[in-house]
Amino acid sequence: MGIKEVAVNRKAYHDYFIEDKYEAGLVLTGTEIKSVRNGKVQLKESYVSFKEGEAFIKGMHIAHYGFGSYNNHDEDRDRKLLLHKREITKLFSKTKIQGYTVVPLKMYLKEGKCKLEIGLAKGKTLYDKREDDKVKTMKMEAAKAMRR
Repeated sequence: MGIKEVAVNRKAYHDYFIEDKYEAGLVLTGTEIKSVRNGKVQLKESYVSFKEGEAFIKGMHIAHYGFGSYNNHDEDRDRKLLLHKREITKLFSKTKIQGYTVVPLKMYLKEGKCKLEIGLAKGKTLYDKREDDKVKTMKMEAAKAMRR
């Protein structure tokens, strides 16, 4: 079957330095997974929080399923992430350090199951973002020059 990308959080790479990446499953309802398969997901303002030894994703928007009935899902509810206990404790202890957070990077379907790639991230400052933009433009100009 392979992997089908559903949503990518490009803003996370702009705002954070990604240090570690993890693959997590999601607990979804029936209409949510149908909407995910249609690609109606937005990860832009979402983040991962921890409560009572469990990980939850907050702020992820999954649109209503068009053919759903009166029991359609709530679009912005908190959804539980499926991770190993040692991964949760490792991420939770890292987020207690100043400047670290856990952000979703991309959502994809792998062998029919919905997976979320999350990353342990440290926030960038404004001058870091400017430096990254400068390096990116230099690489693009060099590639243009090589094509000529």
